[in-house]
Amino acid sequence: MNKKIFLSWLLMAILSLPVFAQIQEPVKFKTEWKSVSANEVEIVFTGKMEKGWHVYSTDLPEGGPVSATFNVDKLEGAELVGKLKPAGKEIDKMDPIFGMQVRFFEGTATFVQKLKLKGGKYEVSGYLQYGACNDENCLPPTNVDFSFKGEAAGGQAAASAAAEAETSDTADSDSLALTPLQIGTNSNNVETSDYWKPVIEELKAFGGNVNNESRSWLYIFFAGFVGGLLALFTPCVWPIIPMTVSFFLKRTKDKRKGIRDAWTYGASIVVIYVALGLAITLIFGASALNDLSTSAIFNIFFFLMLVVFAASFFGAFEITLPSKWSNAVDSKAEQTTGLLSIFLMAFTLSLVSFSCTGPIIGFLLVEVSTSNSIVAPAIGMLGFAIALALPFTLFALFPSWLKSMPKSGGWMNVIKVTLGFLELAFALKFLSVADLAYGWRLLDRETFLALWIVIFALLGMYLLGKIKFPHDGDDNKVSVPRFFLALFSLAFAVYMVPGLWGAPLKAVSAFAPPMQTQDFNLYKNEVHAKFNDFDAGMEYARQQGKPVMIDFTGYGCVNCRKMELAVWTDPTVSKILNDDYVLITLYVDEKTKLPEPVKVTENGTERTLRTVGDKWSYLQRSKFGANAQPFYVLIDNEGMPLNKSYSYDEDIQKYVEFLQTGLKNYKK
Repeated sequence: MNKKIFLSWLLMAILSLPVFAQIQEPVKFKTEWKSVSANEVEIVFTGKMEKGWHVYSTDLPEGGPVSATFNVDKLEGAELVGKLKPAGKEIDKMDPIFGMQVRFFEGTATFVQKLKLKGGKYEVSGYLQYGACNDENCLPPTNVDFSFKGEAAGGQAAASAAAEAETSDTADSDSLALTPLQIGTNSNNVETSDYWKPVIEELKAFGGNVNNESRSWLYIFFAGFVGGLLALFTPCVWPIIPMTVSFFLKRTKDKRKGIRDAWTYGASIVVIYVALGLAITLIFGASALNDLSTSAIFNIFFFLMLVVFAASFFGAFEITLPSKWSNAVDSKAEQTTGLLSIFLMAFTLSLVSFSCTGPIIGFLLVEVSTSNSIVAPAIGMLGFAIALALPFTLFALFPSWLKSMPKSGGWMNVIKVTLGFLELAFALKFLSVADLAYGWRLLDRETFLALWIVIFALLGMYLLGKIKFPHDGDDNKVSVPRFFLALFSLAFAVYMVPGLWGAPLKAVSAFAPPMQTQDFNLYKNEVHAKFNDFDAGMEYARQQGKPVMIDFTGYGCVNCRKMELAVWTDPTVSKILNDDYVLITLYVDEKTKLPEPVKVTENGTERTLRTVGDKWSYLQRSKFGANAQPFYVLIDNEGMPLNKSYSYDEDIQKYVEFLQTGLKNYKK
């Protein structure tokens, strides 16, 4: 791979630029009135979506994404025939946001509603409602308005070709031509209010949320580096280090050349593993890897594979690549000279150490595949290879260190068995994904936590010498490091116990099944919204002289729940929210009907708000220029922003700074 291209990718990861919250309009729908027969017609909705986005189909499970629905405001001279039907090729797989099996469209979405004309004049109006998501967030339920009227002769003639049609296309402009919508403290009334005044430019002046891509890539590199360190201390790799370094130092009388060869050996290890990471994404493609990582079948396969590897680490059997592979490469290395010989030796190490490095590499590649980036696997493998190659170069530079290097022994088997326990724990994560996809309900949250508690308790008992495996020696002596590892494992098991009764357990929120799968839950969130109506909350805040935090959320917003469980439960955060702010929580997917539809104009297109969720979604778009959730914004008693907006980021310190900066600006 071109070195300059790789370095430019790495530089992009480190120097990601800030971005501002903005309106996302990745889907554009059009409607069409089509004649099928003399008295039968179809309303066809065709949506084009940007890459990475998908639109959900009809009749999806409850608690999941928004199903596409056909809604009628006026139906005269016609009657519906059946329900709204999806047309075209749908994808049926596990959804990465909602963790369940769903059907959706990518690229183009088509829905068809059939109607029967009764004869004479007809008028049909209403809206198609749909949900759209990518792999990170979802848009609020979106409406596509339609209106058709005309005249059919006696119910036998085809619908008039001159039927007056009003189609609704989603706009693609960055600016909004707004008709102010003011909804007062009583949702049944429409009153004049300055709270709805757009503050998009004022919000941008505070700056935007920093793109998390650089942080995630650094995390991937660090995860790979840690994986490499773990592999380093396994019986497959550690004993090879002194033999290899000694070989380089003794093969020539020139010490400088020996050191250079050792550096070349380490660099070859890095090249081999980075090339492996790139090859996987170049062969399958980043999107294909992401599809695999969210596939129920693949997750079951990976669960079984990790269980097999764990059993191997426990000593049940040995998994190795065919010996003829490593022998062939080793013999080739002996026949060649120079850099090629050293590279082949590094390749031999990769093959020989597979039984220890394979499970770690496999887990790493599956984890980073969800980033939907062709670079991420290479970044992870870069970290892994650097950690693996580090001792070869360091011991070559400082050969005296070899004397103090710990000898191979039972401690390496302890590390191997410990990795087996960890693989068994992580295997449950992949089984959980499949369980959610098929709705088996075999691994609900409390079941998952119970298994993890047992696994880490057994790990602690093993580290204390209370449990033995086939390859363990007779010596029951527990070293100080081993004791502290046991202490940590047992403490972690105890930490998870309250989760059986519904405690949020921030440390395992990324692994455990969602809270809604928990049957027995005594936990109550300490942070409660004071208002679920914008104008009522603003009037209260003005009377109390307090700033406001608006929480734009959704019932189906998974990341919103993560923020509430992982961030809002922090004592500092909950105290600030409860004591210093008036919290207004607005659900953009609230289905409660407004007393009567309200028409607004955006980008010159008239839209109709029919539900409370429509109202709050419009508020988020028109006032703050954003439409993804979660979305948190701090404002004063006049509706002006006090800080930049905040979206999904579980960094508690960042969130505290976000809230404290708003308080500081409010008091100025």
